[in-house]
Amino acid sequence: MKKSILLLAGILTSQLASAQLFSDNFDNYAAGSYLGPQSTSWSTWSGTEGNASDVTISNNNAASAPNAVYFASTAANGGPQDVVLNFGQLYNNGIFTLSSDFYVNTGKGAYYNIQGSQTIGSIWALNVYLDAGSLTIDDGISSNLCTGSYPEATWFNLKIEANLTLHVWKAYINNQLVGTWVNGVNAVASADIYPLQNDQFYMDNVTFDYQPYTLPALNAMVASLDMGGFIAGQSVSPVVSILNAGQNALTAFNVNLNYNGQNYTQNVTGVNVASIASYNVNIPGLTLVAGASNAVVTLSNINGGNDDNANDNTLTQNVDPVVPAAGKIVVGEEATGTWCQWCPRGAVFMDKFQNDYAGYWAGIAVHNGDPMTVADYDTGIGALIGGYPSALVDRLGDVDPSQMGSDFFTRLQTAPKGVLVNGATWDAATRELNVSVSTTIAQATTGSYKVACVLTEDGVTGTGAGYNQANAYAGGNNGVMGGFEALPSPVPAAQMVYDHVARAIAPSFTGQTGVIPASTSVGEVFTANFTFTLPATWDETQMHIVGMLIDPQGKIDNAGYTTIDGAIQNGYVAGVQEIAGLNLEQLLTLAPNPATDFTNVTLHIPSKAQVSLKVLDAKGSILQGRQYGSLQGDFEMSVNTSHYAPGLYVVELEVNGQRIQKKLIIR
Repeated sequence: MKKSILLLAGILTSQLASAQLFSDNFDNYAAGSYLGPQSTSWSTWSGTEGNASDVTISNNNAASAPNAVYFASTAANGGPQDVVLNFGQLYNNGIFTLSSDFYVNTGKGAYYNIQGSQTIGSIWALNVYLDAGSLTIDDGISSNLCTGSYPEATWFNLKIEANLTLHVWKAYINNQLVGTWVNGVNAVASADIYPLQNDQFYMDNVTFDYQPYTLPALNAMVASLDMGGFIAGQSVSPVVSILNAGQNALTAFNVNLNYNGQNYTQNVTGVNVASIASYNVNIPGLTLVAGASNAVVTLSNINGGNDDNANDNTLTQNVDPVVPAAGKIVVGEEATGTWCQWCPRGAVFMDKFQNDYAGYWAGIAVHNGDPMTVADYDTGIGALIGGYPSALVDRLGDVDPSQMGSDFFTRLQTAPKGVLVNGATWDAATRELNVSVSTTIAQATTGSYKVACVLTEDGVTGTGAGYNQANAYAGGNNGVMGGFEALPSPVPAAQMVYDHVARAIAPSFTGQTGVIPASTSVGEVFTANFTFTLPATWDETQMHIVGMLIDPQGKIDNAGYTTIDGAIQNGYVAGVQEIAGLNLEQLLTLAPNPATDFTNVTLHIPSKAQVSLKVLDAKGSILQGRQYGSLQGDFEMSVNTSHYAPGLYVVELEVNGQRIQKKLIIR
């Protein structure tokens, strides 16, 4: 996955030397003992050391031998380890630097935050997520302030440098600058190390230091560049943040962004940007291109001339967007419920992914235990998760909703077996929605691929108590979470709007068999049809259709994602119609199997339907077949296999155009 961002210029410098205030390599502690009782600087979130919320000293792995500390969690909400390093005072000006060595196990993650108040749990200044090689940093207010990459299963240094006077923060990995941003909170008091679900990491050589900073008279600074996306082909509007890093007001300046051989210039006049204030300049009309290239921002004509520090007037950022596989859309299924106090986290990150990755992402909120529950969907997803909230990205495995990024980018670059297009017809009088999900085979397949169709709705509201949302983030004691920290617990139904809500899934969580044959060739097209009658309380203008291609292992290979209007514009295609109430797996049995001279085919047809039966060889060629016309009931028929060579064959039953195939072995 290519998401690394390298900033090569715009570096603040100071003539004052740092004064190191704290350093700990854990080598003076006894291996196997808890850290808190042995240190005056380390404690826990609860303030009690020497228990499960503390961390033990490990001599299994260290950046500087013999000792380090080891964090891990499998709990749905992380922990119970929750270790705090107190900085000794509140710093709200000057330059504060926190440095640590990390070793993150392959495919695992790490997390810590920086607290912005001496009252722990009241203000989050920064969240740092390390997840399977990807670094993401936010301030709890704005997401993705810094993204980059780090080496897995090897020691590396991560340093956060915060110019609290200017509100400009930087991140370095192994002393290489990977991000700079304007932070929303500019005070630091402590660091909290808290393993999230699926985290496994060691930490060593922790230091922090401080130096003062003095503002020059006139200084405009390129503080950050947000390219507005991470995926090649995305149409983006980059945002350049200009910081007044001097004492005098900024009244005019020119901003030029050079990217992919083109210059984009904005001349800003008639402004009055106060000292330490920022001004954002939007650059419209860019498309991210594949491959690594530099985006260079240059600041000039500052108040009609030059400022006192030219070193921070240029920022060079290496942009290397992820190249998506052709036709790929990733499905994110969130397990949630209004009763679940941590589930606001899922809602926030589902909205974030929809905003950041529109066109490549299909989000589905699967509710449990509340009025929005779809029983079949809830049961299906419940078997794949360990708790609430949880998320499945293409059904790869259970992750916390905040940790979907790694799986998303992995799947985005995985070439799908088929590309899906949704079509539809809509009758406003009867509220009948007919959906076609057409799969064009992009890679030849073998095995049982299935098709499913999901309807989701945005803007869902309700008036009953079941629509009240439990909220662990109320009051801010558990951090900033997309505004939920400012809401009560529970959040009254009148204040809640639910998005991405799963409204229906057809024919089941595992999908419809008989649409995709046991073997396919590139270019073949297979269409499944589904019919829904929408209740009057559903708003069809707020709904999306998610067609899914499900592989033989139950993972989602690919999806089609459209509004109902978009599907109507695509056009409805007749294909294999889902038959309500039929479980195709129970319609056909073969015995004996393996067979020698014959096998008996038993059919169970619960309602009148058009029935045909075929015998295919391993290549899909029809060896024999028969149309039985309209049948209903139980039937048994014998198939002569004595003239077939030993090997693998397929018996295919078709009921009203809906097919099921079962393997037949002949000896």
